[in-house]
Amino acid sequence: EVQLVESGGGLVQPGGSLRLSCAASGFTFGTYSMTWVRQAPGKGFEWVANIGGGGGTIKYADSVKGRFIISRDNAKNTLYLQIDSLKPEDTALYYCVRMPDYWGQGTQVTVSS
Repeated sequence: EVQLVESGGGLVQPGGSLRLSCAASGFTFGTYSMTWVRQAPGKGFEWVANIGGGGGTIKYADSVKGRFIISRDNAKNTLYLQIDSLKPEDTALYYCVRMPDYWGQGTQVTVSS
């Protein structure tokens, strides 16, 4: 059974940082590209970043480019998202996704002073 479990969210002040993690199990993690998607309150899903199975292909949404870093440790079956220079508009539920069908439960990031 495919399982994706996010952690690392929280309440942070503007300009702060967080590191989100996603522990994957039930499949050969290193053979799949992985994606972070977020959903802000009252809004639709927004694709944030994607990383290839080997970690060599990385793409970011323009809204996070230069502030977010996606990475993975295939030996630990874990996906990461380092988020820096946080803005209030980054407030959202952040999901780890193995497109298109497998989503974690999400981890909440709230940016507020």
